[in-house]
Amino acid sequence: MVHVLSSRFLLRPTDPERSRTFYGETLGLAVHREFGTGPERGVVYFLGGGFLEVSGRSPAPPAPGLELWLQVADVAAAHEELAARGVTVLEAPERKPWGLIEMWIADPDGVRIAVVEIPEGHPLRYRPGI
Repeated sequence: MVHVLSSRFLLRPTDPERSRTFYGETLGLAVHREFGTGPERGVVYFLGGGFLEVSGRSPAPPAPGLELWLQVADVAAAHEELAARGVTVLEAPERKPWGLIEMWIADPDGVRIAVVEIPEGHPLRYRPGI
């Protein structure tokens, strides 16, 4: 069995500066650490229980199947804030048939990001014995 101590997503954007601006300034993700120098330096952002590393450069956008899932306390507030910052909103907030309130946005390379609110009473909030 592999004993995983930490994990992170590695994102190799086509335009590193544009992506660092998007994740760090537009989304406002907190920085865990930075490394390297120059235009392709790396930045690791906190993602709640995980990390997102934006480093290096890729000649093409990430694979179309790559998506990120970010849980927030209030999707409506996040929608208002992100739309005001010019973020591409692919789908406005909506309660899905499975009970989550979801909004979909895209990063500068088109990576789809689900911004999710787990409403009171949803099974994901259930904690047996509490």
